[in-house]
Amino acid sequence: MAGHSKWANIKHRKGAQDKKRAKQFTRVIKEITVAIKENNQNGDPETNPALRNAIQNAKGVNMPKDTIERAIKKASGADADSYEKMTFEGYGPYGIAFYVECTTDNTNRTVASVRSIFTKHNGSLGTNGSLEFLFDRKGVFTLKKENLDWDLEELQLELIEAGATKFENEDGFFVIYTDFTDFGKMSEKLESLKIEPHNAELQRIPLNTETLAVEQAKQIVNLIEAFEDDDDVQDVYHNLEMTDELEVALEEEAS
Repeated sequence: MAGHSKWANIKHRKGAQDKKRAKQFTRVIKEITVAIKENNQNGDPETNPALRNAIQNAKGVNMPKDTIERAIKKASGADADSYEKMTFEGYGPYGIAFYVECTTDNTNRTVASVRSIFTKHNGSLGTNGSLEFLFDRKGVFTLKKENLDWDLEELQLELIEAGATKFENEDGFFVIYTDFTDFGKMSEKLESLKIEPHNAELQRIPLNTETLAVEQAKQIVNLIEAFEDDDDVQDVYHNLEMTDELEVALEEEAS
């Protein structure tokens, strides 16, 4: 997903881009729907910060304006889809930890699907809470550097006051991390500076990562992609170290 730091960047294989785009649209539409439902059917982004953030994320994946407006209108109406958030924890092969976040309209289907994906890839579904301690929940804001009229050092000083704890300067992007409790505060700070994030979300960042041999790591990548292909899955977090060797191997496989 957009905004993930290097540890979560999976180079998708050839032919996956259209599928990935459709998945991103589905994910954001669910995010819009939940944001409206959890705020008493409030479809006004001016008074619903969660919806305002979801709209920013929709723009970040280049969702057309009319599609966003239709999603808001439908989610605000009486016939709105009803979604529930669910989380799952488990292990993939070689002891790699997974934390899977879902948004679903059928909990039985989602439980069965997640369990099946773990099983088919030689993993195991654990009990909720068993692996949560391996991840730290952070606010992650991704800015496009081409849209910034700021000197990055000056911007960092401004954002530290709003709770920024870490910065990453990636190719074309400037990534800001905050504690979970400072997510809203940072959103307000960026808005006051008239900076619109490319992506803003709460992520689960692994406290430590595990390095595997390339062929073993590819098995984990297959499991990650299987989860990402499931329509009910919103986000997949893991503690696999994305080494340079693995990045190269995945790029070669995709070419």
